[in-house]
Amino acid sequence: MTSLPAVEDLRLVQAIVRTGAVGTAARELRISQPSASQRLARLERLCGTKLFERDTRGARPTLAGSELGRRADHILSHLEEVYDATRAAASGRRLVIGTFASMAPILFPVLDADLPETDIVQQVDHGHFLVERVAEGTMDAAFIAIAEQMTLPRGTVSRRVGRDDLVLFVPNGVPLPGPGKQPLKDRLVPFSTYDRGSEEVQAHLVAAGATARRGVTLGTTVTMARRRSHLAVVPRSALATELLPGERLIPAPFRYKLTLLVVTTPTPPKVLMTQLPRIRKTLNLLP
Repeated sequence: MTSLPAVEDLRLVQAIVRTGAVGTAARELRISQPSASQRLARLERLCGTKLFERDTRGARPTLAGSELGRRADHILSHLEEVYDATRAAASGRRLVIGTFASMAPILFPVLDADLPETDIVQQVDHGHFLVERVAEGTMDAAFIAIAEQMTLPRGTVSRRVGRDDLVLFVPNGVPLPGPGKQPLKDRLVPFSTYDRGSEEVQAHLVAAGATARRGVTLGTTVTMARRRSHLAVVPRSALATELLPGERLIPAPFRYKLTLLVVTTPTPPKVLMTQLPRIRKTLNLLP
């Protein structure tokens, strides 16, 4: 039977991925470089593949190394919270809730306010990884926007939180769109959406005359628009509670709907389900 990876092995992989060098990782973990190299060589034999490309410039993870690094992060994050989770479970007031990076700064403050008696463990990752954690029983709920665009694992179900739409964010002092079929002609417009429709959104903006620039997150897109005095296209929920004086949201020059869903097991946490209407209202979503 193949040996299971030790915690020390996972920490080594994690450190090499982060630092880009076996020697630096060894110093960080307070072990000798020869010991780190031997441990890495043993891991590569167990995996049957090279995990890092090593040369005088350092160590760069291969595709296999990147995957092992991601799984090391996942496993170690669970191990680090074992005792806290055990104590919280005894009180019945702990929920592990995940969402994607763009939604995290919007959703988690709302949950924190609406569930003040509940210890909410916040986790951020891509939607399909979050759904996997719900299926494996290490996460209570995942708020994502791609549940309808993927096959959910056995033992999970999705429920609609609310419908969202893309809108034009108009910072203070920024001119409104012009008339005609190209109301955004010759204007730079950053945009962001939280589903898999970025290419479609970009095509709509180009058809409206804009130079479209994708923002990596909703927050980045809004900040780009504010700092450079541009219009931006974002989901309405992105600015449900954060409009500054003089800012406003107006309809986008095209129709594009999004749906925020929560993925749970068939028996979801009641305390969370009872708050869905309030979450929907706070995020300015429609049923």
